[in-house]
Amino acid sequence: MTFPVLVEAFDGQFAASLLGVPKVRGVGPTRFQAINALKAEIEHRVALGELLALDIETIGVSDLAGKYDTDPTLRTICDDAYQARDADRGQ
Repeated sequence: MTFPVLVEAFDGQFAASLLGVPKVRGVGPTRFQAINALKAEIEHRVALGELLALDIETIGVSDLAGKYDTDPTLRTICDDAYQARDADRGQ
């Protein structure tokens, strides 16, 4: 499994943190030690629980994209709207 990690130098040490979860971190005198400390912390947390990815349904206008592409009345509605628009423009 691969995780995005942010490594930063501070106060003469290094901190490696799980991107998006700054409380999950490892600190050490070298970059390598900080990353290994973070790896150990993640492994410890995974051993205590379950690591999984969740798919969340989106809510919004983008959910409508393509929803009515096979509806024959949509073309009629669009054509009527375009004709009204063109009439307003004098075309």
